[in-house]
Amino acid sequence: MDYETLLDEAYQTVKPVDVCERFEIIKVSGHHEGIRTIISNFSQVAACMRRPAAHIMKFLSKELASSAEISRDRLLLSRKLASKDINAKIEKYANSFVLCKACKKPDTELMDEANKTFLKCLACGNKQEIHKI
Repeated sequence: MDYETLLDEAYQTVKPVDVCERFEIIKVSGHHEGIRTIISNFSQVAACMRRPAAHIMKFLSKELASSAEISRDRLLLSRKLASKDINAKIEKYANSFVLCKACKKPDTELMDEANKTFLKCLACGNKQEIHKI
């Protein structure tokens, strides 16, 4: 076998799971255990949005009126919630804390200055104050 064939076989057997493009909001996947909701791909959701998982957890906790904790790569919510409700809140998070208000690009970073939080766009240079969670 030649190198190209071996490489193709390697890519087929070691296929990455939930690889996101430049910016993509991955839909949550999870299940219920009793009255708790467990989001099993939470670390992948946070990685695709390029935001700290703790920041997203804090936002979801307030928006969904539920206590939350991160355990390994999962998010544990203390209420039974539908995935469509969680996905809607994640989209709201992306619109508020990821996408630039001026150019709508996801090339942003959160900055803390003088007890204020700013969303700074690396593409257009826009800097806008956003509310703290």
